[in-house]
Amino acid sequence: MMNTKHVFAALGLSFILFSCGSEKSEYDRYYEQSYRDSVATAMANAPKETPARKAPAAASKPAAEQPKQQPGAMLIAGSDCTACHNNQQKLVGPAYVDVAKKYEENDKNREYLINKVKQGGAGVWGQVPMPAHPNLSTDDAGKMVDYILSLND
Repeated sequence: MMNTKHVFAALGLSFILFSCGSEKSEYDRYYEQSYRDSVATAMANAPKETPARKAPAAASKPAAEQPKQQPGAMLIAGSDCTACHNNQQKLVGPAYVDVAKKYEENDKNREYLINKVKQGGAGVWGQVPMPAHPNLSTDDAGKMVDYILSLND
C-alpha cells in the first residue's frame, strides 16, 4: 500500500515538473521583449543616410560591402541606454546629438565620455544621475562613444 502512494506521488511530481519546465518564465519573456523593443527603438532613431550626408568613399562601395549598422549603435540598442537617451530628443538624459554637439570629437573627450559611461555621474546635464556601467568593457564603451560623437556630422 505504501509503495503505491509513493509511485503515484512520484508520477504526479514528475508530471508537474515536466509541464513547467518547457515554458519560459514571465521574467524571461519580459526581458526578451524589452531587448527587442530597445533594438527596434534604436533602429528607428538611428540617423537616416541622405545623399548629402554620405561620405564619398561609402558611396563608391557596393551596397553588399557597406555595414548595415555601426557597432556602437547596436551595443546601445542592446543595453539599458535607451531607457534614458534618444538620438534626437532629450528623455531623462540628453539626446545623443546634443552630447555630440557639446563634445568635440578628440581623444581627450572620447576618454572622458568612456569614463563617464562606465562610472556614471551627475551635474553635467542636470541633477538626475546617470548610473554606472562597470561591467561594460572599455572597448564596447568606446564603440558607443564613437557612435554618439559621429552624430555631429
